[in-house]
Amino acid sequence: MKEIRNYSNAQITWLVILRIFIGWHFMYEGLVKILNPKWTSLPYLLDSKGPISSFFINLTQNDSVMTIVNFLNEWSLFCIGFCLILGLFSKLASIGGMILLLTYSLSHPALLDVSYMMPFEGSYLWIDKNLVEFAALGVLCAFSTSKIIGLDRLLVKILPTGFLKLKLI
Repeated sequence: MKEIRNYSNAQITWLVILRIFIGWHFMYEGLVKILNPKWTSLPYLLDSKGPISSFFINLTQNDSVMTIVNFLNEWSLFCIGFCLILGLFSKLASIGGMILLLTYSLSHPALLDVSYMMPFEGSYLWIDKNLVEFAALGVLCAFSTSKIIGLDRLLVKILPTGFLKLKLI
């Protein structure tokens, strides 16, 4: 907690705003998918053109696997966002978000000679919005404002010291 004292009020404010905005984006994306019983990641996965596209396309070949993939995607988005907004297990949520965004980028990289069914929202070369958000979550891992403004502040006080050594909050 010592390093946090060196942040200015403006730095803390903007880092918390960043955490809440990214949290909202994740939570809302998850909620939209959860509330739409017809939503599936099937077309997205079938459209994969990344370096491991065969892995993503193979996931679509089994209905049971697709049910699990859809459930994990929907609820991961929602839970990561919810935790970021509340400042609850923020470091763990940030890492989870980074993993999720990395899988999206591996499936649909922003490459010049690749076209997808659903066009990108702009013109990207290597760096798209998923990678920008990935980097922002890395910043949130490095500057844990949830110990100042968030439920992690309370957890630091009540969790056993051994758990805190894992540095998951």
